[in-house]
Amino acid sequence: MNMIVLFIALIVLIALGMPVAFSLGITSLWYLFVNSINLSTVAQSMSRGVNSFTMLAIPFFFLAGELMNTSGVTDRIIRMAKVLVGHFKGGLAQVNIVASIIFAGISGSATADAAALGSALIPAMEKEGYDTDFSAAITVASSMVGPIIPPSITLVMYGILAQVPIGQLLAAGILPGLVLALSQMVYTYYYSKKMDYPRYEKANFKEFTDATKSGVSALIMPIIIIGGVLSGVFTPTESAAIAVFYGVFVGLVVYKNMTLGSLFETIKKVSIASVNNLFILACATAFSWVMTKARVPEMVIDLVFSISNNETIILFILVVFLLLIGLFMLPSQALIVLTPIFVPVAKEIGVDPVHFGIIMVLTLTLGGCTPPVGMMLYVVADISKLQFTRLVKAVTPLYIPIIIAIILVTFVPSISMILPILLFR
Repeated sequence: MNMIVLFIALIVLIALGMPVAFSLGITSLWYLFVNSINLSTVAQSMSRGVNSFTMLAIPFFFLAGELMNTSGVTDRIIRMAKVLVGHFKGGLAQVNIVASIIFAGISGSATADAAALGSALIPAMEKEGYDTDFSAAITVASSMVGPIIPPSITLVMYGILAQVPIGQLLAAGILPGLVLALSQMVYTYYYSKKMDYPRYEKANFKEFTDATKSGVSALIMPIIIIGGVLSGVFTPTESAAIAVFYGVFVGLVVYKNMTLGSLFETIKKVSIASVNNLFILACATAFSWVMTKARVPEMVIDLVFSISNNETIILFILVVFLLLIGLFMLPSQALIVLTPIFVPVAKEIGVDPVHFGIIMVLTLTLGGCTPPVGMMLYVVADISKLQFTRLVKAVTPLYIPIIIAIILVTFVPSISMILPILLFR
């Protein structure tokens, strides 16, 4: 009964707008108080939660992405994407998707992707004859790639919460991210044929090499992060730190459009965001301890197995539940609350926690594209000046290829696991 009250209190506090860290901390304290457990346990749990070398990867990934954004890398990414896929039907829409793949390797954030690429591509698509609704909708959908393809801040957060190797998670996110993007590209191709949207002439060798030279400095960032981790040369934290130094070098020396003042402002912005995230993770650790102490994972496992013993059906139930939760909670919030509860269930039915991490992040990220709390919807609605309800209507058909991609990734584990197995096991 105490746990039911605790979850209701947590949901109510978050719904009332209280920061998720405070909501988690207050409910954890309440449980300890009611059960006469020493309150110092919360402080000890919070301290353990942030006393981690791996945890440093989060602020470094934030800073590396912000530095490249400040350096004006967006235009170079778009130019490179244009020579790669601009000749497909619906050329600029295809560019939008491929640019998101490249941008994901820099920012690791869906909202950063939507804001940076949306600002540049939505007006350009409108100018070339694409209707505003579709231009905005494909920007929202393609931004989902951000938290899947490494460096993914969300995957790092899951790895810390679930005690899963970060390198394996980052490797596992590559192919699912490409599957997600490919599903949207197929949809865009057929929709563009129906609407007779334009495409560009296929780039010649000179145009291809010029665009590659222009964008190579942007591509080196994900190569440092992904290549360093997958090769075993760097830990995720070390690769993120090196990427920060590279971002400073690119902004100050290569592009020369970053000043010491803008560098300081970027560091200050990231520092504030990082402290917020670390505080959330500290409180999440305390909440996770409470969940374990109260045997919540075991209760959930018993409940799930009372419904069915079939592993496929149980996994399907978990995915549907995650999709529903994503409608009402931000992905990071849902991840923090549900990881300590659902990961033991996944292990019980034989799902590798690395694979389950990709499932969780992918399904919860869809919540960023759905009302009522979809952050990418709000960002793109502001950029495109579309009414929120009109944008939701425009995005709705794109849920079909996204859900197909989620089903493929969920029930074909090799999509997620082939790279971690080849590289780490």
